[in-house]
Amino acid sequence: MTEGGMTGDGIDPLLPRSQALRHAVMAFSEAGIDGAAGDARFLLLHTLGITQTELVLSGAEPIGAQGAMRFGEAMRRRLAGEPVARILGEWEFWGLPFILNAATLVPRPDTETVVEAALALHPTRDRPLRLLDLGTGSGCILVSLLSEWPHAFGIGLDRSHEALACARTNARTNGVGRRAAFVAGDWCSALGKPFDVILSNPPYIPSGTIPALAHEVRCHDPLGALDGGEDGLSAYRRIVAEVIGSCERRPLLDPEGALVFEVGHDQAEDVLTIGRAAGFTRTSVRRDLAGHARVVTLSGLSTMGNDGES
Repeated sequence: MTEGGMTGDGIDPLLPRSQALRHAVMAFSEAGIDGAAGDARFLLLHTLGITQTELVLSGAEPIGAQGAMRFGEAMRRRLAGEPVARILGEWEFWGLPFILNAATLVPRPDTETVVEAALALHPTRDRPLRLLDLGTGSGCILVSLLSEWPHAFGIGLDRSHEALACARTNARTNGVGRRAAFVAGDWCSALGKPFDVILSNPPYIPSGTIPALAHEVRCHDPLGALDGGEDGLSAYRRIVAEVIGSCERRPLLDPEGALVFEVGHDQAEDVLTIGRAAGFTRTSVRRDLAGHARVVTLSGLSTMGNDGES
């Protein structure tokens, strides 16, 4: 045994839980990991299957053989650069639990701004709205909105069957499974009826900047959910074009509906320009908690946007 209750093979099973936590915080801090204390706490609670209160009350209890093994492995993965949410296999969003897999992004607090912007469109929350979530991933946006709009029905679309399976599980877990359907497709191509609210957090990272992303993102997030093409705007152009329809196909958006996008921190003006050029006459921008223009809402689709005529 070495100083601090550590052995050459990892964590000593006799090490008290509180000391194991301190050891992890020190190791993560020395490795330059931001939020070392929070990461260590999340991992310890998860691997031991206990709550924060239980940790406080039983901090002197030995971590045990299974706990030492599982916590040691979690520490090794975090020190190797794997995000905490990937190690846990789950994360919280909008106060709800969401499981994750390799085909889904980790829900970020910034994305809750999309939910806020959508809810502001229908604050009474009693309408039987039809929702469409493009690139649904874990389903966090759609499931969160269905939890707030009890009479709404939503469709989550994604190209990844693995992501759709994850989203379907999350809808059931959060009690909205009967009001959600999940469809495999490439953006709007598999859909027909108009929707009241269409939402998307599409890939918006310019292809050339992906190699410079942080290790945690570059190596652990699905590339298809990141790569937005040469200028990062390819998905926005494609979605807007499909949403407004054409002479041969009616718009996917109800005349009184809205299209709500998450955008990169410097992309709001570009996405507004795309929307206005397509015929959206009402536009707005919502900022996230850091003050970045995070969500663009497009509505008031004009006849010009639908068929090219004034």
